[in-house]
Amino acid sequence: MNTKNRRIGVNVGAGFIPGMNAVVTGVTLAAAELGWEVVGIRDGFAGLLQPGDYPDGGLLPLSPQLVESLDQAGASVLGQSPRVDPFHTRQLDEDGMLEEVDRSDEVLAALQEQRIDALVSAVGGRGLSVLYKLHRKGLNAVCIPRSLENDIAATMVSLGFNSALSFTMEMLDRARDAAKASRQIGVVEVPGEQAGWLALQAGTAAGADVILIPELPVDMDAVADSLRGKMSVERPFGLVVVAEGIGLEEASASADEPSPLRASLSPLAAGESTGYAIQNSGRAAKIVANRLQLLLAEKTYPLVLGPWARSGRPTAVDRQLGLGYGAGAIRALNAGQDGVMVAFQPPDIAFVPLLKAINKVRTMPVDSEMMLIARSLGICLGGSQ
Repeated sequence: MNTKNRRIGVNVGAGFIPGMNAVVTGVTLAAAELGWEVVGIRDGFAGLLQPGDYPDGGLLPLSPQLVESLDQAGASVLGQSPRVDPFHTRQLDEDGMLEEVDRSDEVLAALQEQRIDALVSAVGGRGLSVLYKLHRKGLNAVCIPRSLENDIAATMVSLGFNSALSFTMEMLDRARDAAKASRQIGVVEVPGEQAGWLALQAGTAAGADVILIPELPVDMDAVADSLRGKMSVERPFGLVVVAEGIGLEEASASADEPSPLRASLSPLAAGESTGYAIQNSGRAAKIVANRLQLLLAEKTYPLVLGPWARSGRPTAVDRQLGLGYGAGAIRALNAGQDGVMVAFQPPDIAFVPLLKAINKVRTMPVDSEMMLIARSLGICLGGSQ
């Protein structure tokens, strides 16, 4: 047992992911076994940068007694801020204009002032890059991968993916039943901006007719032909699962003409422009549904699961994984490792340098067994079989 007295901070990245309380519990219990103190940082780094915004302060002392009373299926006890990037913190300048400033040095100074000598962060892909930059500036950091899309490199399973997979499959079952009852083609969009793990695995389990993912090109004529071959008087319905990041453009005369809003944006701005905001959610389902309706002369209805798949209660797998990841982060620190990400590489937990996990996306291999299985079941993956 390491008898050195250490004070460990733990925080959570932006956006809701099921299972965060399990991570907090794993960190706290494993640290207590070593005689270490643990404090939670509220709302990402906000608890350090704006401690006065919280009646009880921006830090939450964590003890085995406290975490044992947590609802392991509930929302994170530490909260989750919209943005967790101290290098680009939004604030108002003296003229009341919104600007982005680098407050990373303030974060490091606040951690030192609070005697926090290491930080455990449960973050997504962008958060890993933020923690890597903080590590380069002197922070002892261990990261835990969290992603509904399972797109973080160097780990087989990210926290939150199994919960999203279970929920998505259940909703696809309902969408298929609705399509059958209404004699229509259901087009369901699921999370997956860059990787198709969720769409392919949930769609295959739910018996989808078509699954479209970012890793493969999409030929809408081939998709329509596949559906045409399956639909009949006895089977007048279909189910199409679409990952939100598939490469399609709106088939309309105005698609290539930017709106006044888009024209005023930075060239790096992305997403579909509307009169008020940049919106991606639902775009893929809408395009695919419209094109299939024109090609097949059949009724289609688009559905979007994105906002719903990002919520809910964690599965048993994610609860266990959250505890394992949290305890694994403490094991890494106890072994003298930092600047690493805890990775699940079955059957082991490994510690991977952050540099190997950032700026990469874990995509579905085009020759993977899961794709071969889907094709052998007669599922169209966007082109000719």
